[in-house]
Amino acid sequence: MQEVGKWLVGIGAFLLLVGLLMIFLGKVFHLGRLPGDIVWRKDNVTIYVPITTMILLSLLLTILLNLVFRLFGGK
Repeated sequence: MQEVGKWLVGIGAFLLLVGLLMIFLGKVFHLGRLPGDIVWRKDNVTIYVPITTMILLSLLLTILLNLVFRLFGGK
């Protein structure tokens, strides 16, 4: 049971960190409004496809998770 508790605390801390980063970095880097993000508006319909933002977040998460697993998940 203690191991599960440790994992839940770690996941909670990670989510808190990600949430804070999204709040502060979203204001700095304008995530969601990068060049390459597609916005199509016609009358009262808006279609939004954040291609560049998805690629950037995917790269950042890949690097972050690789570091975490190498540091804490190594055998």
